[in-house]
Amino acid sequence: MTLTIRPYQEGDAHVIAELYNRHRDNPNPVAGGISGAELARELAERETAMFLVAVDDERLVGTFGLFHNTGRRSARAGELIADMFFVHPAHRGGMVTGRLFTEAVEWMMRSGCLVLRLTVNPANTVAFRLYRRVGCVSVGRAVPGEDGNVELHNYIPLVLRSVFADLGERATAALGSLTSFASVADSRDDELGSDVRVVDGVHTVDYCLALGEFRLDATVDVDRGAVREARLTEPGGEVRALRITRPPYRVRDVRGIAPYRFTQGALTCEVDGEDGTVRVLADGHPGPVFVSTWPSCRADRPAGWREGEPRDLTLEPVEGGVKVTERHGDDTVTGTFTLDGTVLVQEFTRTGSATGRVFQTVGLRQGVFTDADGQTYPIGLGLGVRDASEVVAASHVAPDGGVLTWQGSDVGLSLPVDGRVRLVHSTLLERGLTPGPDGVARMRTEIRPSRAVPARTLELRADAGGVTAWQEGTTKVLRSPYPRTRSYGYHPHWSAGLWVTRENNRHDRAAGLGWGVPDTGAWEEKHPLGLYAPDTGLGWEITPADDGIRVDVRAPGTDRESVLWLTPYAPLKTPVVLESAGERWEVTSADFRQVWARRASVRLSDGRWLHCAPAASTGDELVLRATPSGLLVGGVSAAEESAWLLSVHDGPLSS
Repeated sequence: MTLTIRPYQEGDAHVIAELYNRHRDNPNPVAGGISGAELARELAERETAMFLVAVDDERLVGTFGLFHNTGRRSARAGELIADMFFVHPAHRGGMVTGRLFTEAVEWMMRSGCLVLRLTVNPANTVAFRLYRRVGCVSVGRAVPGEDGNVELHNYIPLVLRSVFADLGERATAALGSLTSFASVADSRDDELGSDVRVVDGVHTVDYCLALGEFRLDATVDVDRGAVREARLTEPGGEVRALRITRPPYRVRDVRGIAPYRFTQGALTCEVDGEDGTVRVLADGHPGPVFVSTWPSCRADRPAGWREGEPRDLTLEPVEGGVKVTERHGDDTVTGTFTLDGTVLVQEFTRTGSATGRVFQTVGLRQGVFTDADGQTYPIGLGLGVRDASEVVAASHVAPDGGVLTWQGSDVGLSLPVDGRVRLVHSTLLERGLTPGPDGVARMRTEIRPSRAVPARTLELRADAGGVTAWQEGTTKVLRSPYPRTRSYGYHPHWSAGLWVTRENNRHDRAAGLGWGVPDTGAWEEKHPLGLYAPDTGLGWEITPADDGIRVDVRAPGTDRESVLWLTPYAPLKTPVVLESAGERWEVTSADFRQVWARRASVRLSDGRWLHCAPAASTGDELVLRATPSGLLVGGVSAAEESAWLLSVHDGPLSS
C-alpha cells in the first residue's frame, strides 16, 4: 500500500463523483447521483479553502474538504467548515481517515483559520466517535436536524496556536512529535449533549490535551472564538499559567440590532439588521411565509439558508420599505425591499463583483410548477426536484417562462421563473441576481392571504415543561396554573396544560401507567414550539394546523412509553364523545373514572369541542381520567416516534 495525501486537481472531479455515487453512505447524497461537472462547480461555489484527496496506488480512496460556506452555513472569521469527508469502506480501518484529518488540521494552523466546524450523523457511530475522540465538541443544538446531522466544533488548533509561544522548548518538542489528534484530547462520551459551560455569563468549552508527558488545560470562549485561559502541567507536577496570544483575526460581535419592520395590509416584512435576512409574515399563518438571505459584497460568500454571518450593514427607511447597504473595501451591494400590495419587491445593485446569489425558503409545503405552455406539475414530480441540499450545484434548474406557486390553507405564494432559479428541494430556492439593462436585479414574489383565520395564542415555556396557554380565537383550550404549581389528580407538580413524559408501560402489571409527573432534568427550548430534555433524549414539537395543532414526540432508546398529557379547559363534569372498540359513545366525565379510546372529543367551557386523535399508528391510544381536579387526557405510545392531532371544532367527532 502506497498512501498519498495530496491537494485536489482539476481532473479529480469525475473520479470523486463516481466514488460518492458508488457508496450510499457518502456524506453528500444526491438523488440520482452527482456528475463530475456538478462537483467541480460545487467546490468553486463553496469558496473552497482546501480540498485533500487520498490516493492508494493511484486509486482515489478518500476526500476531505475545508470550506468558507456550504450553502447551508457560512463560517465566521477564523472558522472553516469541514465537509465531503469520505473514505472508501475498504480503507476505513487503516490510516487514511487519521491522515486526512490530521493533515487538514495542520493546514489550518498554518493558514491562521483555527476553528473547525463539521456535521455528523450521530447514528454513524464510527464517524461520531472518531470526531469525539479527536476533540470535537457540541456547542449548539445537540438534536439532529432535518438532514439527520448534528454540528460539532474543534478548537484544538486555536488552543495550540494561542499558547504555542509560551509552551517552552520541551513541551514544544513534544507537540512536534504528535502524529494524530486521537492521542491528544481527553475522550468525551457519546451523549448528544452540549459540552458548553457558562462561566461569568460566557459560553465556554474546556479542553485537556496531552503533549507527551505534559498536560495542557485550556478554556475557550466559544462566542468570541478565543482562548480565555490556559495552564501547563509539567512532568514533575509543576503548574504554570500560559500567556495567551490572540488569534490573527477578530470575530465580529453581534450588535443586537432589532429587525426593521414594515407592514402593508395582512403582510409584515422583517429585515434583520445583523445579516440582512428578509422574512415576510402573513396574519394568521404560523412562522414566516417567505425568507430570503442577503447577497454578500463578495459573490463567493453568500449567506447560508440555515445560518448567515453577521455583516456591517446600514439600514435606511424608504417609502414602503427599507434600503440596506453593505460595503467591503471598494465593493458595495445595496438592496431595497418594499411591499407593493401583496407583492414583495427586492431590488439589488452592486459594484465590484458582477454576480451574486441568495437562498429563499418558502414557508408553505405544497406547490405546483406551471410551465410556459400552461401545463402544471406538482413540485417534486413533474419538475423533478432532486434532494440536493448537501450539494447545491446539483439542484434542478427551473425552466424560464414558468411560474412556481405554493398554497396553504390561509395564504398562497407565487413567483415567476424569469432568471436563474434552482430548486434545491421543493421549498428551497437558489436565486441568481441577474441585472437588467439599468443595472438593477429585481425579484417579485406575490404573497396572497386567502382568508381570515381566528387569532391563536400558543405559549410554550421550558421552565414549565410544556404549553401554558392555548387559545383559538376566544376559545380557551387548556387549563394551566402557570406560573404557579399545584396538584392535579395524582400529579403533585402540575404547571403546564400540555406536556410530555415517559411513563411505565400501560401493560405493566406492577405499576401501570403513571400520572404525568415529569422526569428530573431541565427542558431546553429546541425552537419556539419545541422542547428537548438532554438528560433523557425526550423531545417534542408542535406544528400549527388550521383548527389546532399537531404534536410530534420522539422518545428514543427506552422500554417505557411516551405520553402526551393535556388538561382541557372544561367543567368538572363535561360531555365526552369517544370512539372505542370501533363504536362511537356519548358519555360525560361523571360516567367513568378511566376509559381508553382510539379518538375522543371533549366539550370545552365555551361549548366548542376539542378533538384528540393519534396521527397514524394503530398502536397509539388515548386514556381519559376523570379526577376531582378535572379531566386528564393522555396520548400513549410505545413507539420511539409518535404524533397527535389536537383541534377545536364547533361539534364533537362524528362516526
